[in-house]
Amino acid sequence: MTTKRLRRAEALKGRKKKKSTRMIYLLAILGSIFIVLLIFFVILFSALFPAGGKDALKKKEKYAVTIYFSDKQERFLVPETRYIIKEKDEALQAKEIVRALLDGSKTGLINTFPSGVNVIDVKVNNDGTALINFDANLSKLHPGGSAAEMASIYSLVNSLTENINNIKQVKIVVDGGELTSIKGHISTKNAFRRDPELIVKAKEGKS
Repeated sequence: MTTKRLRRAEALKGRKKKKSTRMIYLLAILGSIFIVLLIFFVILFSALFPAGGKDALKKKEKYAVTIYFSDKQERFLVPETRYIIKEKDEALQAKEIVRALLDGSKTGLINTFPSGVNVIDVKVNNDGTALINFDANLSKLHPGGSAAEMASIYSLVNSLTENINNIKQVKIVVDGGELTSIKGHISTKNAFRRDPELIVKAKEGKS
C-alpha cells in the first residue's frame, strides 16, 4: 500500500511537473511574441530609414533645365524650364532630360515627339557624342515631314547640349541599331550638333 508520505511526494512531483510545463509554454509564447515584435520593428525601421538614406534623398533632388519644344508653325524652337531629378552620372542625367522632352510641353508649346515614344537608354562617348536609343515607336508613330523631323531632331540636340556641357553632338538610334531617317526626310546616319539659330525666346509669361 502506498503511504501518505509517498502520495504527497507523488502529488508534489506532479504539481512541479505541471508548473514546469506551464513555464515552458509561457516562455515559448513570450518568445514568439518577442520575435514577431522584432520583425515588425525591423520592417518599420527599414521603411522609415531605407538603406542609403542620404543617397536616396540626394537622388530625389531636382534642378532646373531648359527643354526645347516647337512653336505653332514648327519653324523654331522655344525654351521651357522644367525641373528634373538630378543625377551624378551624365548619361542618366541626359536620359532624364530626354524623358522630360518626351513627356511634352507644360506651357502650351507644340510637342516635338509623338506620344508613345520611349527612350531605352543613353550613352555618352568620350568624344562628347550622346547616343540616344529610342524604341521603334519613334519611326512608327512620328507624323513625318521635313519640318516635324527637324523639330524632333533639334529639340533633342539643343536640349541635351544646353544642359550637359560634355555633350557636343547627338546621334539617334532605334533599338540599338542604325537609324537612316525618322520618316524618310532627314538623314540621321550622322550625329547632329547644336543649332542656336533655330531657337527663339519664350513669350512673356511662359518659361
